[in-house]
Amino acid sequence: MMELLSPAGRWESMAAAVQNGADAVYLGCGQFNARRGAQNFTPEQMPDAVAYCHLRGVKLYLTINTLLSDRELPQAEALLRQACQWGVDGVIVQDWGLASLAHAVAPGLPLHGSTQMTVHSLAGVEEAARLGMRCVVLGRELSREDIRLICKHSPIAIEVFAHGALCMCWSGQCAMSALIGQRSGNRGLCAQPCRLPYRFDGGKAGYPLSLKDASLAGHLAELADMGVSILKLEGRMKRPEYVAVITRIYSALLRENRRPTDGEMRELALAFSREGFTDSYWQGKPGPGMFGVRSENAPDPTALFQASKAAYDREGLRTVPVVFSAEIQPDVPARLTATDPEGRTATVTGPVPEPARSRPLAPSEIQARLSKTGGTAFRAVKTEVHLGEGLSLPASALNALRRDSLTALSALRTAPPERETFPPPPLPGNGCAALCPPALTATLFAPEQLTDELAALAPEIIYLPLERVRGFPLAKYAGQKIEFCALMPRISTDHEAPALRALLEEARDRGCHSVAVQNLGQLAQARKTGLLLRGGFGLNIFNSRSLAQCKDWGLASAALSFELRHEQIRDLKKALPCEGIVYGRLPLMLTENCLISNEGKGCARRKNIPVPCTAPHKLTDRRGEDFPVLPVFGCRSEIENSKVLYLADRPEYRQCGLRYANLRFTIESPAECVRVFQRYLGQDGPPPDAYTRGLFFRGVE
Repeated sequence: MMELLSPAGRWESMAAAVQNGADAVYLGCGQFNARRGAQNFTPEQMPDAVAYCHLRGVKLYLTINTLLSDRELPQAEALLRQACQWGVDGVIVQDWGLASLAHAVAPGLPLHGSTQMTVHSLAGVEEAARLGMRCVVLGRELSREDIRLICKHSPIAIEVFAHGALCMCWSGQCAMSALIGQRSGNRGLCAQPCRLPYRFDGGKAGYPLSLKDASLAGHLAELADMGVSILKLEGRMKRPEYVAVITRIYSALLRENRRPTDGEMRELALAFSREGFTDSYWQGKPGPGMFGVRSENAPDPTALFQASKAAYDREGLRTVPVVFSAEIQPDVPARLTATDPEGRTATVTGPVPEPARSRPLAPSEIQARLSKTGGTAFRAVKTEVHLGEGLSLPASALNALRRDSLTALSALRTAPPERETFPPPPLPGNGCAALCPPALTATLFAPEQLTDELAALAPEIIYLPLERVRGFPLAKYAGQKIEFCALMPRISTDHEAPALRALLEEARDRGCHSVAVQNLGQLAQARKTGLLLRGGFGLNIFNSRSLAQCKDWGLASAALSFELRHEQIRDLKKALPCEGIVYGRLPLMLTENCLISNEGKGCARRKNIPVPCTAPHKLTDRRGEDFPVLPVFGCRSEIENSKVLYLADRPEYRQCGLRYANLRFTIESPAECVRVFQRYLGQDGPPPDAYTRGLFFRGVE
């Protein structure tokens, strides 16, 4: 049966999940988790939390699923060491630098790849397995066909989100909260800008980014048949009563191997919904019907929550069956053995029984005494009694035997496994830090942006979206010293792999010299081209150990996260040449739901045709800011920032050790591309009418 994994934003939520049938819980301790806004757990609470769960046969996974800076890695390392001591059953991680550190420091600690890793293909799962992951949490956008294919061939466990909130953006690829509010979703502080109203192309205000909560309650049997190992419920920010309701219902559905009743679906909706639920991603049919908001007139769940709380507050919903075996014979100390379902046994001894003066001890009396396990995590399901004739033993002695045996059995059940820890490996030196100002590179979106004037300015690398390479006249510039690099899409699922492979071969044949990978699953495919490998910003490189991992992958360079401050970039130990975006509209969201198609703008969703439409559109927020919406590979949408990042007049980007400085052109005209490039070459010119310094100086929390 699939493992049911429930959220625990605080102690009461953990108890609610355990008491209502969770097989495992996931929780955060301190700052390094994707729900920093939850109450979370303190290091002082963790030993008791692990013991509470393990005593009742429930696993506990610790989340350290955020991007970490170099200054934070030592604290995260200490947390990993503590996790070994506490005996957690695994750690859920996002950051590849942390993952490599965990393997070195605590090799016996199981690692799970967070959905924030943006793993969404079989190749990505296989690469994660090679890098030591025991389990991968798949992207919530995948269809049943995608999940089935991955499960069929996966060498490690697969975890799937079954219920709860859906982000509009692919997990790990959202920068909207960071750039607009300085609260990074990659750092656990998303401000949920997707729940705000917007207008599309100047139309009526609505909520085009607010998805309904997902519910796969009706598909659990199919998920089990596919081979999904872990079924995950979302909700660390929600109240304990919510956790109790959804855990109770999903636990019952799994135990009883059935679909939910109408009444159970009403309870799920009453606990929380945004105008109902959706399973459209599962069906492979994303579209406008998936959207909803939390209504102010939503039904009041107070009565449901009060009943749920009253039930789990008693702490008696979840008990461990135990078998007692009592040996009470003349002239030897009384013995009691307690055995749990996993076969652990605890044996204790008591006083020597005395000859009975009047009424001898009866087996039924012993059974009655031993069955009184109230106030513990156990229940007696069977009591074997081996009793000699004519003996007497005080009730207090029997009670003490019961208490002592259960205490000993509890200690066995909660004992942390022995795990060795080791010193962290040294980081590579800073030999790849550029000592001179970085070379300029350009990312182009449209073929018309590649002009003779731009080429004459000699960008060292020109990145071209892989799906659009065929439109660029590369042969015309074959004799110039410009490296053309095919930029792979940040999302590419298994059913898109044949199209992607054909596009890679075409890009190589048309004159591309290199290819930039954007997610873990693209490494194997890119290596087969024989082209030089580079790393795109979709890899979320945030610290020196992640850079070292990129070098191990065979990348010749890596683009850094644009959420880093320039001081953080400067201080990185650069194991390979680094690139930073220094101009352009930074991407805020990458959505599986095609906003253009949803708004009826004539874009057909044709998943097997890789070249998307070209017309840009826009979202407008409450303050009148316009955010361009660009169509990208796979009929997805990419929302760009309303203002361009502009650093041409600031020397800091030239002084932080970058080998390459990237100018990212999206909706600029060919003439604008040339003017901006000239400005970064030091020629005089005005700044853009509306620009931002992005996160280059202020960073993120």
